[in-house]
Amino acid sequence: MDKIKVGFIGAGGIAKAHAYALQALKFYYPDAPDIELRAVTSARPSSRRDFAEKYGFEQAPDLDAFIRDPEINTVYILSPNSQHYNHLEAAMAMEGAERIYIEKPICSGREEEKIARMLAGNENKHVQAGFQFLFSSPVREAVNFWSKQDLGRPIHFHFTYKHTDYLKKSYREKRKNRLTPAPDGGAMADLGSHAISLLIAFFGDSLHITNALQAGSFPDVPEDSDLYSEISLVDNKTGAVGNLSASRISAGMGDVLAFDIYCENGALRYNSYYPDRFEYCLASDYQWTTHYTGSNFQPATSFPSKHMPGGWLRALKHADYVFLTRNDPRAFIPDMKHGLKVQRLVRETAEHLKEFRKNYISQR
Repeated sequence: MDKIKVGFIGAGGIAKAHAYALQALKFYYPDAPDIELRAVTSARPSSRRDFAEKYGFEQAPDLDAFIRDPEINTVYILSPNSQHYNHLEAAMAMEGAERIYIEKPICSGREEEKIARMLAGNENKHVQAGFQFLFSSPVREAVNFWSKQDLGRPIHFHFTYKHTDYLKKSYREKRKNRLTPAPDGGAMADLGSHAISLLIAFFGDSLHITNALQAGSFPDVPEDSDLYSEISLVDNKTGAVGNLSASRISAGMGDVLAFDIYCENGALRYNSYYPDRFEYCLASDYQWTTHYTGSNFQPATSFPSKHMPGGWLRALKHADYVFLTRNDPRAFIPDMKHGLKVQRLVRETAEHLKEFRKNYISQR
């Protein structure tokens, strides 16, 4: 594969996450492509210049110069929701842009038909939307399980994505750009779209909304920006019915994506609180079975290990951060004394096991 020459449109939080992911690929995959961080553009010159310097991008041009750059062959659209369509249109017009990654939503108005026509005329470009939950180990396995295991005709379902932080006024003030009117902003566009993405992965494109509800209000939040919303749906193909909810104001939830699907011959469920598993039951016994997935991404990678749970590497990063800075007063720091205490118990365990083997196993 030729060198991937990446350009970012947007220099916010999600851009930072993608910059990290691209630079980490070589640690995980032996066949990772050669990546060059070519350019980053955003509305504010200072923002894009700072981003380029901090995260290793060669240039920080304005949008016009970015679009004219013939070297960029891979574009990431990471701008505010309201700009996604315009930036997609601009990226599609870039002759050298072979690959385009666009964060959700792909548009925030009624541009769906325009986008369909745009894509029809650009079959040579690979376009991917940013629904990253579809790539988590348990969701990938659950979708695969659904397609191969005969759970029978689906009857009812529930999908939900709940978040907490918008209960705090300080958080709402910091995220005002997410409080724009639906469908540009609001809980269903921002969070619920991930749940809708999963629902479509299971049921296909025959879903129809029958009703919608909205709740929650604050003086600083526009009425047309939903804080909690819920939709009722019917799958016209199977007759299954269910609901899907999105919340920014569910106290105590933190951030959780979950679903349940109930069928004539069994059921399937997932909760992101448990990032290494999904559960199913079959009509033969109606007992729930936990299907552990671990970090089973393909192609197989040995970094850090295919047996490690998804959050292990994040904990290791923080361990290094605390080691280098000591800047976490809440952390329990395992110093040398702690290491010796652990080792003492390990040694005593070995001695007890030796005694057990001598007194019991050897006498059998």
